[in-house]
Amino acid sequence: MGAMTAQMPLPLRPDGAIPIGEAACLVSDEQGEAVFVWGTLWWSWQAGDQAGRRLAVVQLAMAKVAKRVQIAAAFNITPETVWRWCRDYERDGIAALAPTKPGPKGAWKLTDDIVQQIVALDAQGLTQAAIAGQVGVSSFSVRQVLRARVAVTAEPDTPGDDVDETAQALPVVPVPAPRTAERQAARFGQLDEAAPQFTQGAQLPLAGLLLALPTLEATGLLQVAEATYGKLTNGFYGLRSMLLTLVLLALLREPRAEGATRVVPTDLGRILALDRAPEVSTIRRKLSELAEAGQAGELMGGLARRHVDTHPQTIGFVYIDGHVRAYHGTRKLPKAHVARMRISMPATLETWVADTNGDPIFAVIAPPSASTAAEVRRLLPELKQLVGGRRTTVVFDRGGWSPDLFAELTGNNFDVLTYRKGTIRPEPAAAFTDHRFTDERGVEHRFKLADRRVRIRLSAAGAKRHGRKTITLRQIVRLSPDGHQTHILTSRHDLPAAEIAARMFNRWRQENYFRYARAHFALDALDTYTTTDDNPDRSVPNPAKRAATRRVRQLEQVVADAEATLGRHRNAPQQLSATLDQLEATLDELRDQLADARQANADTPARLPLAQVAPDARLLDSETKLVTHACRIAAYNAESALARLVAPHYARANDEARSLIREALSCAGDLRLADGRIHVTLNPLSAPRRTRALAAICQLLTDTHTVYPGTDLVLSYSVKPHPGTT
Repeated sequence: MGAMTAQMPLPLRPDGAIPIGEAACLVSDEQGEAVFVWGTLWWSWQAGDQAGRRLAVVQLAMAKVAKRVQIAAAFNITPETVWRWCRDYERDGIAALAPTKPGPKGAWKLTDDIVQQIVALDAQGLTQAAIAGQVGVSSFSVRQVLRARVAVTAEPDTPGDDVDETAQALPVVPVPAPRTAERQAARFGQLDEAAPQFTQGAQLPLAGLLLALPTLEATGLLQVAEATYGKLTNGFYGLRSMLLTLVLLALLREPRAEGATRVVPTDLGRILALDRAPEVSTIRRKLSELAEAGQAGELMGGLARRHVDTHPQTIGFVYIDGHVRAYHGTRKLPKAHVARMRISMPATLETWVADTNGDPIFAVIAPPSASTAAEVRRLLPELKQLVGGRRTTVVFDRGGWSPDLFAELTGNNFDVLTYRKGTIRPEPAAAFTDHRFTDERGVEHRFKLADRRVRIRLSAAGAKRHGRKTITLRQIVRLSPDGHQTHILTSRHDLPAAEIAARMFNRWRQENYFRYARAHFALDALDTYTTTDDNPDRSVPNPAKRAATRRVRQLEQVVADAEATLGRHRNAPQQLSATLDQLEATLDELRDQLADARQANADTPARLPLAQVAPDARLLDSETKLVTHACRIAAYNAESALARLVAPHYARANDEARSLIREALSCAGDLRLADGRIHVTLNPLSAPRRTRALAAICQLLTDTHTVYPGTDLVLSYSVKPHPGTT
């Protein structure tokens, strides 16, 4: 007899099988599924037999054929589900694995008779609590019935009882139908992207998010992204659904991937026309795929071109400003000065370009330690291509002060508008006169201004490059009530002085965007922990130079103090001569040390390649951040467009437009498909005046005839009347 071998049998797996650890595999076809263990058929069940499928999972786990994580991955479930099925099987046997119908286990209380009683009692003027007590249901159920009744009678699309019956048939907050077959196909890479399938129903949470689709369409995010990336890897969630998810999460003030854990997946899934929204791990994986494509710059550029083409009237003045994104992690990053914190700390520099309204056009990641002037010069070719032949004024703060840059801008058919920097002679009080200007929003600006022309000297290199030594600009000085003078320089000689001042001070719109985006759109969030190598050839300050300079200054101070002491005691008594001689000798030694320190300081280079100073320096990944910036720019601009629509219909729009839009985007509503349209009927807002403003917005948005992305269904909006109004 031969010796028994300890070698395990070969794991013979059929073609297309899903591995379950090393020993087992799962095979699926139209007839059903089967599990093979070491190449031998171990368990099989017919298609649709959920109990048999769950029993196979339990047997694999209890027999320890594979780990629970491996079993869960193969059967497309979670490890917690495997544990729960095993627990139920051990407690109640195979009967516990039979699927049960979801939802309430008791009888349905809101029968037709009950609904009719609630409506009749409401017509008699009874309160909801009194109706609930008489009928025997909760006040919440009474409220749901009455709201659904209001939705039925509120503005039917066509006259007749057919519309009412359709609206009454809408289930309240239905669970989306599971799309198991498509998810299974996506698991095997056989599905490009799940097609939109809407769940009709009443009182659907987050239905107000659909208000953002017409203004989001105007940003061109989905079209530009499709032209830039094509499509993502085959899967249930594609480029369209992922970008919509990121934008809608941002509008819900949950802009990071982790925010998906704070939103009910089925609620957001109904808005995405899916059964559920993607999980955090899926969002991160898809973002990583977009980042690996390395096309974030092209995405930003495409969005900027779409913005300029859609809103050409807003680029007469463009605002450029740097933004410091502070970093609080453990990676070794370059430091930058964070003005709002008044401290130097690890950070990433960004350069943002905004239009006349302060709405962002695009953003780029700036090199470490880059100045505003250098960034304006770097972006000049892109700006020139972006604005075409339009006359555009570039506005920036004192960080961009550079007479050479002014000459370069005017030489490229741009105008310049900025604050003057340096020591400036005040204007006499007699030079100031009153000026007024009313902007496009109807806001009147009043200033005391002095207006004259000045010559600014270029550097030697700039004079040689531009063929002139000076540049003539217009200086407008604003006198504040406290007597402070603010000096403004511009090359625009054709505009009133008051308009120039108003445009310059409107630069704060961009600062306000940074403040708002940090609070509401996680502008500074760390969307990925990925880092990249810094440029080893980048020139950085030499730390040794700072130490050498400090040594020279210390010795200079010591020598000066010693010389002062020696000078005070020149005429001292004879008995101090020995001490003075010793002090003189010490002073000679200090002078020699000072000479050596000065020579060492001169021999020490001021800057070195980064590789010699910090060879392990890293930078935060820019691709992922630019992709998320693009989605948040689209979300902010879509919200801004909705806020501007509110202005004519809401008296307090200047103060409350955005808060009204935020409330509308998060409200519930009904969703019904009919006549090739998606009819969205939103619940009333917190106050009648807000509801009236929302109704006006709904009519304006309906008139855009926006098509839901990925379908041919046109969006139609309405709002239920506010309780107590007609």
